[in-house]
Amino acid sequence: MKSLAGNGVEGRFEWIGLLGVGDNIVVTNKRKLERIFSMKGGKGETSYAKNSQAQARHAQSVLHLLEGTLDRLQLVSPETPFVVADLGCSCGGNTIYIVDVIIKHISKRYEALGHEPPEFSAFFSDLPSNDFNTLFQLLPPLAIHGGSMEECLAADGHRSYFAAGVPGSFYRRLFPARSIDVFHSAFSLHWLSQVPESVTEKRSTAYNKGRVFIHGGNESSALAYKKQFQTDLAAFLRSRSLELKKGGSMFLVCLGRTSVDPTDQGGAGLLFGTHFQDAWNDLVQEGVVEGEKRDSFNIPVYAPSLQDFKEVVEADGSFSIDHLQVFRGGSPLVVEQPDDAAEVGRALANSCRSVCGVLVDAHIGDKLGEELFARLERRATNHAKDLLEKLQFFHIAASLSLDNS
Repeated sequence: MKSLAGNGVEGRFEWIGLLGVGDNIVVTNKRKLERIFSMKGGKGETSYAKNSQAQARHAQSVLHLLEGTLDRLQLVSPETPFVVADLGCSCGGNTIYIVDVIIKHISKRYEALGHEPPEFSAFFSDLPSNDFNTLFQLLPPLAIHGGSMEECLAADGHRSYFAAGVPGSFYRRLFPARSIDVFHSAFSLHWLSQVPESVTEKRSTAYNKGRVFIHGGNESSALAYKKQFQTDLAAFLRSRSLELKKGGSMFLVCLGRTSVDPTDQGGAGLLFGTHFQDAWNDLVQEGVVEGEKRDSFNIPVYAPSLQDFKEVVEADGSFSIDHLQVFRGGSPLVVEQPDDAAEVGRALANSCRSVCGVLVDAHIGDKLGEELFARLERRATNHAKDLLEKLQFFHIAASLSLDNS
């Protein structure tokens, strides 16, 4: 799961990298963003695994909506394995927690009907560049040793399902037809499959000159992002409608906004359109990065309104909307000492770097990336109180059932 944490991104950036050793990213030609983009792997200070506590809290706040989706799901014979897929799993423990919640809830439904639960299978899916190694190291050992599924579910510290990783963009097909019972995706669908081409074309009215995100930008840029989001979500729905079993359901959570104006990206705008933007401007003003280099970098994120989302689902027609709402998710900053400005600044820089650091390093090299995030940390430290008060995320939660009519 991810908050600003992406999936399925394929872009059109000119990648000019620095040859190096160790942590240096080597990029020497134009490549699909899909092959490069991921949340920051490993277990270091700026990794996604260390900076996804806020996503965990936000996910827990909508567990009742997830459980409502699972209660509406049509159960099949317990002799048939039950299959769960988490799309945009990233490399932290949040996805494992959610899969466990889903399986335990479904098991209770079977038990309430007097049946022993079926065998369970869970697919963890993200882009090929995702750090699956770190994720799989977090998986508890399998508890199935010839015992019943009921005994397996009762085993402490073990998992009660078979696990597999599925690399690929969720804007395309990932699974065989009619093979999945329930899809879950959290904090991923706001990541676009690419930055719209017109946003980086100098002759286009949508050219996002001087900015690295659409927040506070011109209307044409924002509408290009909106169109890309709707195209991507339509592709996502088409693929899932073929992969879900009859009676299957999806529970989706992504960044959202309450404003009708797409140039007001809410919390995402404050994260990527204020101090992060200013940090880029610092590098340009100091002559460290050329203005055109900054202008060719855009964050491929779009926080839709409820209407943006609803229009696509209804136009697709494959799914019934069981529940759709915008809810306040809270701050992405998790700090132990809110009065410590340095801790707040570090938390913002680490949070931002964990979700888009790979893109920054691929665009300007990891050394300049260090410079950029150092400036972001200093700016965030100077505005710590304001950030704690104003940086709030809104999310869209959608419970969708496959329309079998």
